[in-house]
Amino acid sequence: MTPRELKAALRMERLALRDAMTPDARMKASLKMLDHAGDVIEFEPGQVISGFWPIRSEVDIRPLMTRLRERGARLCLPVILDKKTIVFRALVPGAAIVETGFGTAGPGEDAPVLDPDIMLVPLSAFDRTGHRIGYGAGYYDRAIERLRRKGHMPRLIGIAFDCQEVASVPAEPHDVALDALLTESGLRIFGLGISKYETFVSG
Repeated sequence: MTPRELKAALRMERLALRDAMTPDARMKASLKMLDHAGDVIEFEPGQVISGFWPIRSEVDIRPLMTRLRERGARLCLPVILDKKTIVFRALVPGAAIVETGFGTAGPGEDAPVLDPDIMLVPLSAFDRTGHRIGYGAGYYDRAIERLRRKGHMPRLIGIAFDCQEVASVPAEPHDVALDALLTESGLRIFGLGISKYETFVSG
């Protein structure tokens, strides 16, 4: 089985486990993530943090995003432009959220495009060393590469439920590892191939 085929199998398996969670369990786990990270993720006032509006059975990080805004973060959401590209539009209180393709929602075309300093990244599976499996379209990998080519190095925090962890993710050359991962069990920092739960310290 090739790495791509193995990723597809792991993706299907872990998303099925996520889908099997009850709405109440997902809500409680999402609120635990707020408790673990809302006052822990470090950033300077005015720095830009990208989040996402939940689709299907994803973690609902809207409470966490609200807390980060209260602490001074500028927020943005990913918006799909075409089959290969997402950009991040500013999320302003009171502004309309519109459909942005493939079941996603985000700010409209009048919202300014921002470059995130911290990215809260949705995913389908992850392992203990910080490798992730996305949803298969590669939107985030390309967006991160585009930002890095501009000299912008956003910190990457994966967002998932505990049930989405796998023993090992088959890494491919284009894959981008996470700096940290947030689940209902805590905020996990990756480094030297080992992960541990601790305060997320800004670089």
